[in-house]
Amino acid sequence: MNIKHVSFAVAATAALLPIFGMSTPASANSKNQILSTSYMTNTAYVRKSATGWTYNLGGTASNLKFGHKTHYLKNYPHTTWHATQKRTILKKNGNKAIYYYVTNGRGTASGWIWHGYLQKKSTASFNHTAATTTTSSTAADTASTTSTTQSGDYATLIAKAKQYLGRPYVYGANGPSSFDCSGFTKYVFSKALGTTLPRTAQQQYNAYQHVSAANAQPGDLIFFGTSKSNITHVGIYMGNHRMIDAQLRGVVTEATNVSWWHTVGYSRPVSMS
Repeated sequence: MNIKHVSFAVAATAALLPIFGMSTPASANSKNQILSTSYMTNTAYVRKSATGWTYNLGGTASNLKFGHKTHYLKNYPHTTWHATQKRTILKKNGNKAIYYYVTNGRGTASGWIWHGYLQKKSTASFNHTAATTTTSSTAADTASTTSTTQSGDYATLIAKAKQYLGRPYVYGANGPSSFDCSGFTKYVFSKALGTTLPRTAQQQYNAYQHVSAANAQPGDLIFFGTSKSNITHVGIYMGNHRMIDAQLRGVVTEATNVSWWHTVGYSRPVSMS
């Protein structure tokens, strides 16, 4: 065999090696994963730069989905963002990232955002804001809206919710004279427990870890709609297939296991005792 034939044989063998046993190493992580989610003391942040978006996060702990971008920091130059949850994510590329769940002061904008886009607001400014909020509260509703609790009293939550039985339903209403469904849950959790929920039913569904129907407990949020990405209604679960909610007939207590309600899932913003 001459040198030319030997060289050709070596080249042909080398070309086949990637097929037979020398494949490119697979990615260590094929899906985004949630490593941990925890509540945090309500902390005030402002944007560090004009870049960055908030996101809806969906899916499961082992297959986290980055949903729609919701709010661009460039459009919120003077906004104070209140962070109430922290989530550590292992991304597909193998990098870990920390995201905060943030809500603006009026509760009209919220979402998950990479923590590096934010910087803490000065303590003096935040305390002034908190004092102003408390001073403007009515005597009947003096619960602070500047902190989030990790646990709560179910009796307190339901007692507060029942104060508004019969109040009319008005789309977009935040209370206390009228409510829509998510305006009602947001208002009750804030006034009863000092917990700030996001504004819309979809945002409330996206914000918290989900629990199964078998593990649902009184005080959980119960969600309805056509799918996980199309949540159309939310109520406060009372146990035994009952809830209190704001619907077209106003604030009522009613059954959840009926044909006209399609239950999508449950979440637990606060652990109840």
